Amino acid sequence: MRPLTITQVAKQFGLRPSALRYYEQIGILLPAIRVSGRRRYDGAALRRLAVVQRARQLGFSLDEIRQLFSGFRPGTPASQRWQELSQRKLAELEASVERIMSMQRLLRQMGNCRCDVLDECGAGLLRHPCEAPASDRPYISPTRA
Repeated sequence: MRPLTITQVAKQFGLRPSALRYYEQIGILLPAIRVSGRRRYDGAALRRLAVVQRARQLGFSLDEIRQLFSGFRPGTPASQRWQELSQRKLAELEASVERIMSMQRLLRQMGNCRCDVLDECGAGLLRHPCEAPASDRPYISPTRA
C-alpha cells in the first residue's frame, strides 16, 4: 500500500486534517512519515486510526485512548487493555444512567408543580426536597433558609 496524504486519510476517516495533526501532537498517532516535507501515513497509522475511531465511538476520551496505547506495561495484550478500560467505562456509564434516572424522576415531579411564583416553589422545595438523594440536592445554607 502506498502511503496516503493527510487529506486522503482525513477523508477516509471522516476527520479534518487538523484532527490528525492534533492526534500526533498529543501522542495518540505516531508522527507521520515526511516526504518532501508533507505528511504521509502508512498502513500502521491507518490501523491505529481505526482503533482510535472505534474507541471514540465507544465514548472513550482522548486521554483514555492515549492510555489504551501507552498507559500499560510494554507487551500488555490488546485484549487486557480493552478489558481494563471497558470495565472503567461501563462503571462510568452505569453511574450516568443512575443520574439520568434520578433527573427523570425529579423532572416528572416538577411537572406536577402548581405554584404561581418561583419563590413559592423554593419554599416548597425547602420543606420537601422531592426525595432526591443528598448528592443530587443543592446545598442550602441554614442561614439562608
